[in-house]
Amino acid sequence: MPDAISPIERMKTRPEFLAAARSPSCARGAIVIQARNRADDLPVIRVGFTATRKIGGAVVRNRAKRRMREAARQILPGLAKPGYDYVLIARGGAPTRPWLRLLDDVKSALLSLAPDSDLPSRAPDRAPAP
Repeated sequence: MPDAISPIERMKTRPEFLAAARSPSCARGAIVIQARNRADDLPVIRVGFTATRKIGGAVVRNRAKRRMREAARQILPGLAKPGYDYVLIARGGAPTRPWLRLLDDVKSALLSLAPDSDLPSRAPDRAPAP
């Protein structure tokens, strides 16, 4: 892990979001994360947030995005890879999910999307009980 923390920037334009939509994604609990390797030499992590009308009205969607922004602020510096774009998409439970579970959703999705992580992307399969 590098000594310096990579700067985190916001994605704001539709083409940036559409490019990330064609990339691998992972759904965990109340969140979906899309991760796109930009293949450039910039050591910047970019992140965008979205919530569809299926989630609810504007107030509910904005609450979901505020919660995702705070979760990303806490989790991304330690787990996100520089040179990648991440889009966090709210699912039905995002506005009301208990905070620690939402943080766990973000963390586990990022770990499963990690391209060359030393950590396992998911729990190892258990042997069947006799």
